[in-house]
This record gives sequence, structure tokens and C-alpha cells, in this order.
Amino acid sequence: MNELLLNHVAGPLGEWFASLGQIGALIWIVLKILLIAVPVITAVAFYVLWERKLIGWMHIRHGPMYVGGGLLQTFADVFKLLFKELVQPANAHKAMFIIAPLLTLAPSFAAWSVVPFDAQLVLSNANVGLLYLLAMTSLGVYGVILAGWASNSKYAFLGAMRSAAQVVSYEISMGFALVGVMIASGSLNLTAIVQAQSGNAGLFEWYWLPLLPMFVIYWISGVAETNRAPFDVVEGESEIVAGHMVEYSGGAFALFFLAEYANMILISFLIAIFFMGGWLSPIQGLVTADISPWINWVWDGGWPWLFLKVFFFASSFIWFRASFPRFRYDQIMRLGWKVFIPLSILWIAVTALMVFYGVIEKGV
Repeated sequence: MNELLLNHVAGPLGEWFASLGQIGALIWIVLKILLIAVPVITAVAFYVLWERKLIGWMHIRHGPMYVGGGLLQTFADVFKLLFKELVQPANAHKAMFIIAPLLTLAPSFAAWSVVPFDAQLVLSNANVGLLYLLAMTSLGVYGVILAGWASNSKYAFLGAMRSAAQVVSYEISMGFALVGVMIASGSLNLTAIVQAQSGNAGLFEWYWLPLLPMFVIYWISGVAETNRAPFDVVEGESEIVAGHMVEYSGGAFALFFLAEYANMILISFLIAIFFMGGWLSPIQGLVTADISPWINWVWDGGWPWLFLKVFFFASSFIWFRASFPRFRYDQIMRLGWKVFIPLSILWIAVTALMVFYGVIEKGV
């Protein structure tokens, strides 16, 4: 299906822009970036709506239902925030106060450049995509720390310190989980990692099975990394109001909001790519037929499978929020340092042995 799109639309359009020289090449790059950024922003808007609807159903109520039948409620909220005044505290550091939300947002969008949506649909098919992702997802916490410090507020600074400790703790276990994926696939390229999970046994070829502890660690650490419930002590309303965002309003608050939800969608994509076969079909190899490019993706794989997996993992963030009470801060630290990190180190050794003895066939 994506071959039709690439051959009949993207290919000729790229060649036409290339014929315009350096300006054309620059415009083509900007268009490709917008082709990812605009859908991500739109996805965030509908993700917030889905969250409010799903939690509403779990609480046996309707959720948003008035503005555009509920569909336009998020857009109404965004416009309300954008037209509000950005109030700065009198003793805040003026420049840093403005830079902080931008510093949080930029890495959450920059990371999308190496995320493949299909075998050929990727902005930058970098050979060190996994390392790049680790770097980008680690940078967001600096914006949070800066926001807490620049606000000159005790609540904001306490939230920032909590965020720094929590994100650093769970970043380690996430990194170790990805080391396991790297050992199993033999590559740092995200497309190659997905291709290494292909085979004739469908979903039993994917890494969720041999790397099950890594899969669970990465999934839960992803929730902690994005400061979502039950790990949301960074902005624990009952303790420190809104954490690092307590002094923010208007457009700057909207940027923090956008970065948080963009990161949640990104983590959902990464879980699907690293452990659930990305765009590969769960019945790949079990069913073979050649009917039509519009139907063959069901067993050959394609971007709709990736989006279905992402939808499940993105919904799980909401499910966790509606189901579990908030952890105490010491419980969060204990889980990260005393459970996840030792278990991930142990499973790296187990993965290496499975690759060595041929239990996992390392991708080429």
C-alpha cells in the first residue's frame, strides 16, 4: 500500500523539488517535517479527547459532549489557552521562564525524525536511531528543571527536583531494556529492528516473548518517564499543586501539555516498534495470499498494524490513570532502583545467552 503512495506521489514530488536546486531541497525537507509535526499535533488533540471520553466511560459518565458534539472540545481548550495572557511572576527569571517550555517541547518533536511508520516511510533512516532516541528522550527533563528553577517558587522547584530524580531513575532501566533489543536484533537502526522480528510464526517472532521482562520494564518505565499516573508525583495536585507548571498559564502551559502528550504517543510507538513487531502483521507467515495491495497488508504487514498497536498502548496510559492510585515517592524510587534496574541487567545477560545459543536469531 505504501509503495503506491511512494511511487506515485512522494517520488515525483521529491524529484520536482530537487530540480529547483538548494531552495527546492530545503522546501522539501520542511514539507517532510511538517508532514510529521502537523499529524502529531492533531493526534495530541484527539488523544486528549479520547482520554477524557475513556475516563468518563470508566466513571460511568459522558465526558466532553457539547462543543462540536465533544469532538472540538480540545481545540476550544487550546484556543482558550493561546488567547490568555502569559503572566510571569515578579521574581521569575524572564528569559529562562520562556525558554523552559520550548526546551521541553523541542526534543519530544525532534525524536519523531527517526521513527519509521513502515518499511520505507521514515524521515531519517539513521543507523544510530536508537542512540538518537535515547538522547532526545533524555533532554526533555532539562526543560522541566529549568521551569522549576526559573519560576522562583517552592512548589515549582520541588516538582522539578522530583521530576529530575524520577526521570533519571527510569531512564536507566529504559536504556537497559533497549540494550536487550539491540543485542537481539544486532542493529541500532529502527527499521532493521522491526525487520529482525519478521518470520513465519507471526506474533511469536516478536521480541515481547523472549524479552518479556524488558517489555514490561520499558512499558512501565515509559509511564514513569512521561510523569503519568500512577507516577505523577511531579505534579501531585494534593501535595504541590501543579509541580513545575504551577506558575505557567496561557500558551506556555499549552506547550508543556503538548510535550507531555506527544511524548506519550512517542513512547507508544517505540513500545510497538521495539517489542511488538512495529508494522508487521501478527499472522505474518501463517497466512499468505495475493489479492490486492489494499488488502494484502492484513497478512503482509503495513502501517495500519502499527497504528492499531500504538492505539492500544496509548489507551493503556489512560487505563492506568483511571485504575491505580498514585505511588508514594519512596515507592517510585524503590521500584526503579531495586527492581527494574537489577532485573534489566540480569535479562541483558539472559538475552546475550539466548542469541549466543541461537534461541533468538539475530537480525542482519
